[in-house]
Amino acid sequence: MGGQMGSGTDEPGGGWSRRRLMGVVLGGAAASAAPAGCAEDPGSRGSKSRGSSSGGSGSGAGSAAPEARETAGSAAPGSGSSASPSGPRPLYLGTYTSAEGGGRGIGVASYDPVSGRITGGGTITGVPDPSYLAVHPDGGTLYAANERARGAVTAVRLSDRTVLGSRATGGAHTCHVSVHPGGRWLLSADYGSGTVAVHPIDASGALGERTDQVTHRRPAPGPGQRGPHAHQVVTAPDGGHVLAVDLGTDTVYSYRLDERNGTLTEVARAGTRAGAGPRHLAFHPGGRYAYLANESDDTVAVCGYDAATGRLTIGAPQSTGAKAATNYPAQFAVTPDGAHAFLANRGDDTLARYAVEADGARLRLVGTVPVAGDFPRQIALSPDGGLLFAANQRSGTVGVFRVDAASGRLRLTGEPFASPVAVCAVPL
Repeated sequence: MGGQMGSGTDEPGGGWSRRRLMGVVLGGAAASAAPAGCAEDPGSRGSKSRGSSSGGSGSGAGSAAPEARETAGSAAPGSGSSASPSGPRPLYLGTYTSAEGGGRGIGVASYDPVSGRITGGGTITGVPDPSYLAVHPDGGTLYAANERARGAVTAVRLSDRTVLGSRATGGAHTCHVSVHPGGRWLLSADYGSGTVAVHPIDASGALGERTDQVTHRRPAPGPGQRGPHAHQVVTAPDGGHVLAVDLGTDTVYSYRLDERNGTLTEVARAGTRAGAGPRHLAFHPGGRYAYLANESDDTVAVCGYDAATGRLTIGAPQSTGAKAATNYPAQFAVTPDGAHAFLANRGDDTLARYAVEADGARLRLVGTVPVAGDFPRQIALSPDGGLLFAANQRSGTVGVFRVDAASGRLRLTGEPFASPVAVCAVPL
């Protein structure tokens, strides 16, 4: 499973075992062991053969045979998308502090929006295992999921890097956080317990005590799973509904958030096919469609979204473009103009490129490009969509790619940036 976020199938015998993630060394950062919970290497949980599940090779509607694997050449400074803002921009990096070779907290860096070059800027300490990060809409506060047995979330004031405090989620192994668009509520997903929590955000950006928690008790866990595993919680673009993706129950749950009291009411459920293991979804900017990455069966799906009811309709499985025998798709990123979508493939260690067609209703797989790292756990686009950042967990690096605005083609901007056990990169 992330988020954010690395587990696929429950380990026989109970619990989540710690697995050593033996990756290559790139840029001087070595791979390390990840903490128990959703950080676990899904590849350590039994074998999974590509092509064993129907649709895994792109048989679903809207899929197409991809081009040959693309080559990630070096991008010329300034090539690609339309004009970028001048001057360095902030970049925040998540890691595992309890892992061998892990970081000491939240990495602080900056990036050049033209060249893509990353420059290190220190560490915000006092935040344990900040595996996934989210920024308040006003840009003043950073929130981290503390991925530990006792799940928690932490707020950090960015102006002076002050840790404003942590709050317990009431669950286990918090692996994802997001801020409701109104800026008053923090949403978090707990992989270990299959729970979703809500915390109030005060005027300073600090967090209050939890106002609600829901547990995914139904349906029963999918094949190979022994419990629910909430992996992501996001608000739909219309702001009307909160969606929680659960890998363990093969279900996406839709909730309505009471913005006065901070409580969640379930309004709909959408089930994937058994054993798909849904991990993360990303909305098209038009708001009518979303793209779902299914970790366990190595597929993706286009989903329709009804803003009136909050209901998600999950389409047929399509190919991730991966050629490796074992692959675990992690996360989609969609360009601001909605023309292109990208998928991180862990195992294949590639970025899949899709052309978005029919106003968001169709994905056409164009090809894949090497990620220039090992085990891309999370990807994110710069605000203007001109750069794509890939956090490579096993190699401990962040790769930066220039996105061509017209074609969506990806070009590596330079040598990956060393960041211990890089599991999340958030460019502002």
